[in-house]
Amino acid sequence: MPAATMFSKFKSATTSAPPQNPYDNNPITQYFEIGKQIACAGPELIWKIHEGYRKTDGKECSIFVFEKRTAEKLHKPKRKETVTEILRASVKQLERFRHPKILQIMHTVEESSETLSFATEPVIASLANILAYQESGGTITGPPSTGASGQHCPNSVATNRPAHAKEYTFLDIELKYGILQITEALSFLHYSGQVIHKNVCPSSILITKKGTWKLAGFEFTERTNETDATDPVPCQPWSTRASKLVQPNLDYMAPEIQINSSCSILSDMFSLGMVVCAIFNHGRSLIQSGNSTSTYLKQMEMLDEAVHNILPRIPIPLQEATTRLLKKSPGARPTAQLLTLIKYFSDPAVQALQFLDVINMKDPTQKTHYYRSTLREVLPFIPRKLWWQHIWPNLQQEMRADEVLAAVLQPALTLVQESSNTEYEAIILPTFKTVFVAPKSIQATVALLENLHIILEKTPRDDIRTEVLPLLFNALESTTIQVQSAALVAVTNVYDYLDDITIKKLVLPKLKSVFEKNQSDLKIMGNVLQCVERTLDKLDKSQIIDEVLPLLLEVRLTDPDIVVRVVNIYRIMLCDKKYGLTVNIMATKVMPTLLPQTVNPSLNLEQFMILLEVLQEMLDQIDRQQRNKLKLDNLSLPSPDRHRPLRHQFSSDNMNAQQFNIPNLRIDQRKTSSAEDMARKNSTGSGALGSWWFGGSPSSPDSNFLRVVNAFPNRRLSDNTLMTPKIRIAPSCASSPGGTPGGGLPIRRHSSIGPQERRGSNINLSPPTGGSMPNTSSSVPFLLSSSMQSIRSRRTSTVLSSGPLGSGSGLLQQLGSGMSTVVKQSSKISNLKPLELLSYAPASRNTSATSSFQRSFQKSQKKAIKNLRKSFKL
Repeated sequence: MPAATMFSKFKSATTSAPPQNPYDNNPITQYFEIGKQIACAGPELIWKIHEGYRKTDGKECSIFVFEKRTAEKLHKPKRKETVTEILRASVKQLERFRHPKILQIMHTVEESSETLSFATEPVIASLANILAYQESGGTITGPPSTGASGQHCPNSVATNRPAHAKEYTFLDIELKYGILQITEALSFLHYSGQVIHKNVCPSSILITKKGTWKLAGFEFTERTNETDATDPVPCQPWSTRASKLVQPNLDYMAPEIQINSSCSILSDMFSLGMVVCAIFNHGRSLIQSGNSTSTYLKQMEMLDEAVHNILPRIPIPLQEATTRLLKKSPGARPTAQLLTLIKYFSDPAVQALQFLDVINMKDPTQKTHYYRSTLREVLPFIPRKLWWQHIWPNLQQEMRADEVLAAVLQPALTLVQESSNTEYEAIILPTFKTVFVAPKSIQATVALLENLHIILEKTPRDDIRTEVLPLLFNALESTTIQVQSAALVAVTNVYDYLDDITIKKLVLPKLKSVFEKNQSDLKIMGNVLQCVERTLDKLDKSQIIDEVLPLLLEVRLTDPDIVVRVVNIYRIMLCDKKYGLTVNIMATKVMPTLLPQTVNPSLNLEQFMILLEVLQEMLDQIDRQQRNKLKLDNLSLPSPDRHRPLRHQFSSDNMNAQQFNIPNLRIDQRKTSSAEDMARKNSTGSGALGSWWFGGSPSSPDSNFLRVVNAFPNRRLSDNTLMTPKIRIAPSCASSPGGTPGGGLPIRRHSSIGPQERRGSNINLSPPTGGSMPNTSSSVPFLLSSSMQSIRSRRTSTVLSSGPLGSGSGLLQQLGSGMSTVVKQSSKISNLKPLELLSYAPASRNTSATSSFQRSFQKSQKKAIKNLRKSFKL
């Protein structure tokens, strides 16, 4: 708020007041606008303090006014002139001693016939005004353990409160820092100014609007001893013959001044000790003389006891120093320089505030270090009251200088973050608005952009669009890489404060522009990708396909961090179809760019796994999509398993043929991988006649062995092994006796005979199980055998030739005819049942009938083999 507005009430109050004010004729009114009275200070509080502001720049100030008519009650013109001269000289002294702990003069003293007046930095009251309020029961100091902060007295009665009392409550840190400030002011006067103040009391201490304590009241100063400042110099004691307006405050005066008429810098230290006791004693001084020297001397004798009684109210670290300050002997008192070193003042927060008071005297490097580190670290330990009263005014002033703006923004942004919305809008935002539009250094711009989300969190919506976002958009168009990078980070941070239209129309085009200009800068690229990832939810599918996806495909995947950022964006796009990442785009554009990165040596294990997971997810989506599509088109995906049975399906092993059985042949299965399967089929499909030919059921003890009996005595065991290719046996034909329609049985040449000698080897690759070949590759051969030594009757052979196993077989007919001629010769054997024949044959090997049967069978067998050779043309 401008100072002119703040004091607009002053003019209205002036118009309602009497037409003539005492200070209207004072020349100071040409330079300053004078407002209402807010406090008073000086000897007997003779200076009236008014609010005011400078007309040229509106700067706030305080106007001190002395009305000469106040001294008219002295009834002596000479005394009146003496008071005026003392007050005028005190202002000159203030102008002479410029120090951060001494009240600063803004305009020198101006005099008129009725008033004296000068302007200073803005103050709220003198310490005397505040202590008077406490003394009248308005506030009391707190317990010693807390440093005695002021508290409101619940049962206070303000009937006796003086008019100049000012309500104000001190925090512990304010008291600590205030006492330190006055001590430093005295140190400056004693050693740099070589001056004894001689009137250190509450009416000489001013509290500024920043909360700092400033020393004033230079009406009764004395020069120090040139050789040693601690040595006393002569001075005038307090006298009842002179007006109290022209004499120091007796209640705070050092005893050596009154008793010995001498003073030194240690006299000011005694007065400071009295001020400390008054602060922690509800505003009451330990000596209440009532401007009586005799009363003063009497109470001075009891001072040690009074100090002892007041110590429990004083903070423990300050008790010893206070006791020494109030020693009657000047030599026992500490100097101002020593007092600043006590533990009570060793507080980081106090030291930070102390540095802030003298910040204008520091160079830019010192300021930068202080704002960036020291002040930011101690801010949490400084009460909020001092944030706005003491710290923010200094920061506000420094933010006008571009030289240290970047450093000042650090604590200022901390205040923004910790402030309430009301505090931010009323106190901070007006200053920040000027910073947003003013030219700034690169560091300051970067600092604002990096913390833009903190500012937007407190800024009203209307101000965001008009004041803050233009800063962001201008930064995106900057030619400075640091500013662009910070702007990209800001976009990510302030995403929640940007609406969809802003992102689509302003942010995305600027992101593409930054990307195109900085493709070789990995940091910029990473920030661009981070912004794209953050803003995906607020983009349309068409924008993602037309603008974002081409941008991703153009990214140079050289750095592992860039690869991971791109992969993360694709992962987000895979989660929802609204992003428009189709299987065609994945297969033709995205995966070809990502697959080479699977062998990128720069990727660590975690990054590689992220990449692999995304690629696998893409493959899964393509798989699901294509399978569903092909199923809808009544197509099936080719599978290698579908073609595995083909080589068996069309092999000779699986060709259907009628059963072929050779008489007088005993067949047992070999222990092979497919023997169990064949035995199972034999047991289910052979039937009664099959059991007769094979010598029993599959459960016979001899069913697990293959024996070639006496029909081929010269045959080797190796002839019984399986040989490829397998030979299909077709049914015989009636027109070709002893032959088969398919060419008959093959003749197998044995390796042990000559080229002219051939031995018949009849091989059937299928077991007698109903006419179908097994699917296994290990078929068991059925060999012709002449070991059958039983004779059957014609009736039996007829049955065999016409049964299910022998019907339509020319070979069986030949074998059967040969057997029937022998059967007639032996009625004993012919009477045997078919199953008994096989069991009887081995026992009758040596009989004559058996020998005759063998000769007849061998003859028939040779004839059959001859026919087979002709059929196979061997």
